[in-house]
Amino acid sequence: MKKILIVGLLLVVILALSGCAPGPNELAASANAEVEPAGFLLGLWHGFISLFTFIVSLFNHNVNVYEVHNNGGWYNFGFLIGVSAFFGGGGAGSRKRK
Repeated sequence: MKKILIVGLLLVVILALSGCAPGPNELAASANAEVEPAGFLLGLWHGFISLFTFIVSLFNHNVNVYEVHNNGGWYNFGFLIGVSAFFGGGGAGSRKRK
């Protein structure tokens, strides 16, 4: 009985994690109604303000954390650099204290 419970729990965890798998962005490389697709610099800015954007998006459904009208890899790279810079991904915490 214990093996069946473990296998069932493992199956539930695998199915739950597979729901988090990213899919293709059909709107990538497409311009929105106002401007051209978001690039590296806008991705960097969106990464810096991601915490504040997330808080606002909880109360306003017209605000998104991530720009879906982007140019692909460069926007993603800028977004990751912006998020890691804002949340302290510089590596200064790994040095030894004296």
